Amino acid sequence: MRRISRITVAGAATASLALALSACGGTSTSSGSGSDGDKGLAIAYDVGGKGDQSFNDAAYAGLEQAKKEFGYETADVEPTDGETDADKEQRLVSLAKQGHNPVVGVGYAYAAAIKNAAEKYPDTTFGIVDDATIESKNVADLVFNEEQASYLAGVAAAKTTKTDTVGFVGGVDIPLIHKFQAGFAQGVKDTDPKVKVLSQYLTQTAEEGGFSSPDKGKTAAEGQIEKKADVVYAAAGLSGQGVIEAAAAKKIWAIGVDSDQYKQEALAKYKDYILTSATKDVAKAVYNLAKSVEDGKPETGIVRGDLKSGEVGLSDSNPKFADDAELQAAIKTAKEKIISGEIKVKSS
Repeated sequence: MRRISRITVAGAATASLALALSACGGTSTSSGSGSDGDKGLAIAYDVGGKGDQSFNDAAYAGLEQAKKEFGYETADVEPTDGETDADKEQRLVSLAKQGHNPVVGVGYAYAAAIKNAAEKYPDTTFGIVDDATIESKNVADLVFNEEQASYLAGVAAAKTTKTDTVGFVGGVDIPLIHKFQAGFAQGVKDTDPKVKVLSQYLTQTAEEGGFSSPDKGKTAAEGQIEKKADVVYAAAGLSGQGVIEAAAAKKIWAIGVDSDQYKQEALAKYKDYILTSATKDVAKAVYNLAKSVEDGKPETGIVRGDLKSGEVGLSDSNPKFADDAELQAAIKTAKEKIISGEIKVKSS
């Protein structure tokens, strides 16, 4: 299978570009022969970086799947504290110059950088996760109906609570996270109107650490637990680990996000208190983009994952969740109604 045209570089240039990558964020690279000698998928992480057990790690899983299947060289690059759009653009340009294709920015914060890099490298396919604003023939906007999975999380919370109080912790007060809150609150209220939803955002901007500060998440969750919340849902990236820790300490339920956090090794000691996770298959989206390039038919424009496609949903790894017949029936009914259009889930 032939990929679309890529930029190749000589050895000396590659070495200098590797140094440039190091200057704007750490990188790890995995070697493979590649079906046509070019380099494959590269991803640039969002705040929190690799090891967040959530959003970024899901993107890495997609990269690993693509590397295994296509046998090409991949790269994944960490963000740096206080970086600018220009720093992000430099990171993406460096990857494109090295011959990586596609190049994916993980997170809406890459929007300006992706737009500029894509203009400079029209023969490289770029992808951005969680942003639908870039209209370019060589950019795929990888977005999800997070509000639909969050609605199901709200159903689960309302059916599980014994105090009639549940909590939502958002990482940053932005429209993307408003989708999680809106869907969750609607799911709760549609299931049991008497259940109260406590909501809190950790920061106004990502630069303040809303997605990368477990201590902030822990403090917020503790405050909600003091107000009788016995199920707490976090949409806060790495900060969500603090929410899960607080829930486990007080022996109440946490609902994870993005990845199946019950199965995350770093959270293993808390897993008995992770009821479920509202997942979005970032791994599949990243892998599918790489496959489209590998097949010579690169994805472009808005590429959306939803309940119908199976790219958002609830995980069922926790047996206490999976084996609750009444709860599962309620979730199944809600899912069917969302897919049919009978339930319109709010996104704000």
